[in-house]
Amino acid sequence: MADDDMMALYSRRLLALASDIPHLGRLAAPTGSATRRSPQCGSTVTADVVVADGVVTGFAQEVRACALGQASAAVLGAAVIGRTPAELAAARDAIRAMLTEGAPAPEGVFAEAEALTPAREFPNRHASILLAWEAAAAAAGA
Repeated sequence: MADDDMMALYSRRLLALASDIPHLGRLAAPTGSATRRSPQCGSTVTADVVVADGVVTGFAQEVRACALGQASAAVLGAAVIGRTPAELAAARDAIRAMLTEGAPAPEGVFAEAEALTPAREFPNRHASILLAWEAAAAAAGA
């Protein structure tokens, strides 16, 4: 990877996200939990959720991932409370499409995922970026 590519991929914005992940830890009594691991890099994310009245009312995540996975988990954590399982699944699918198909970044509460668009050019990083989204959607039953 060339230095310019590294600079674009690991921007200050992305590194700032990675250093401030909301809702770290585990919940004492989640209604759902899921762990996802990337076989490519070994990154792992465990998500705990409480879903009540059809929306996420409690959330915690244990993140053992690279800066890209951490930044992705930060975007999720900042906006997950109040989302429905269907919204989490839609956001996961939108981020996957953003990375693999060149689709635009999600809009609305998950718009900060746009910081991850430079990773499109690095397919070996996609699995780590998707871990938190996959774990959260699965934990919520989506």
